[in-house]
Amino acid sequence: MNDSPNPNVELLLEALPYIREFHGRTVVIKYGGAAMRDPDLREAFATDVVLLKYVGLNPVIVHGGGPEITAYMERLGMEVRFHEGLRVSDPETVEVAKMVLLGKLNSDIVLRLNRHGQPAVGLSGEDGWLFEIGPVPNADEVGFVGSIERVDVDVLNHIAADYIPVVASAGADREGNSYNVNADEAAGKVAAALGAYKAIFLTDVEGWLDDSPDPASRISETTVAEIDARLDSVEGGMRPKLQACVDAIRGGAQYAHIIDGRQPHSLLLELFTDAGIGTKVTP
Repeated sequence: MNDSPNPNVELLLEALPYIREFHGRTVVIKYGGAAMRDPDLREAFATDVVLLKYVGLNPVIVHGGGPEITAYMERLGMEVRFHEGLRVSDPETVEVAKMVLLGKLNSDIVLRLNRHGQPAVGLSGEDGWLFEIGPVPNADEVGFVGSIERVDVDVLNHIAADYIPVVASAGADREGNSYNVNADEAAGKVAAALGAYKAIFLTDVEGWLDDSPDPASRISETTVAEIDARLDSVEGGMRPKLQACVDAIRGGAQYAHIIDGRQPHSLLLELFTDAGIGTKVTP
């Protein structure tokens, strides 16, 4: 008789205390990057989120769609410009962004979650005044790019009781002007407003790298204070993700994670295994 434990049973036993700890907790997931573009990774992400719901977590998805918006603008012959990492947005650009975010990407995510066994509802920041938006400080240079000033958690709480909310990063001000919104910022602000147990950001690198682009330099755990001390030296797409982690925790979330969405089932590996992956941010 072979008394050695089955590896599959070991994995289940390893996951059990995490499932117990997270039961009933809210997890905000910023969805983007390769996990949103690759067909196999899209399916893996959907099964992960559905599993989270089945085992008692309350997942909330926030997504952008930068590469897809750029591709559609180019197909329409529109000029694509960025300033300090923000898409320069006139009303026509915002219209295309909303078309892509809501008309294509959001509905695709909702349908995939539904197909895998959990009902989902698509939203944007304009629905029920979910996001109250104001222009970013350099609006004179980037146009209709907005910053989230308030999140109406009542809207999300009502939906999350029975469904998986899928939120597109767009919103409007009180005068009805629509804005592009950075999806990392949106996820951080949503996690803060909900007092989420975790905010998780899917990206296309192994985590926060101390010596980019060396994957061996991944910082496995850091604090808000350490990020504050080093944020000015961080470049590229990692900077808004780290800032969003800080915003989430300072606003009321307990933890934040930046993980590699190119790895299949990265959500489950981060949440339910001892080793975890990516970078964990603590208060």
